Amino acid sequence: MKDKRSFHLKVQEMCDCYLNTEPLREMSVLKNEEDKDDAALKWLALAILYGIDSHAKSIALSSDEDGGMKVVAKFRKSELPSPGKEVGKKIFDVVKEIGHFDGDEGETSLAVGIRDSSLELQLKAEKDDDGQTVVLKFPK
Repeated sequence: MKDKRSFHLKVQEMCDCYLNTEPLREMSVLKNEEDKDDAALKWLALAILYGIDSHAKSIALSSDEDGGMKVVAKFRKSELPSPGKEVGKKIFDVVKEIGHFDGDEGETSLAVGIRDSSLELQLKAEKDDDGQTVVLKFPK
């Protein structure tokens, strides 16, 4: 039987599940997980939790021409653990699905409920000659 829950719901469930973990440590081992779809959802949840906990302005995941991944959080210039090529590609797919983007680009609000609180993120996907970028922008 196929799981028909939306990616958005799965990310929220994982935010709740991983709320009391250390997001950076958990993110650093995701590229080795066998289930790349699940790893992409988990990475997004951990990035959201890290952003909230560290008062980030935004977190951007970018790919280069070779598919390499780079993650930068804005609050102070800081690189986060890369999800690796395979999981990174899945993250782009998950963001497009959650945001209901028709192509490789789009922008939308994303409501995330975490236990008894909620917040609204801006979710943005861009593509240019250098590669793709996904940005999670946190409220001020």
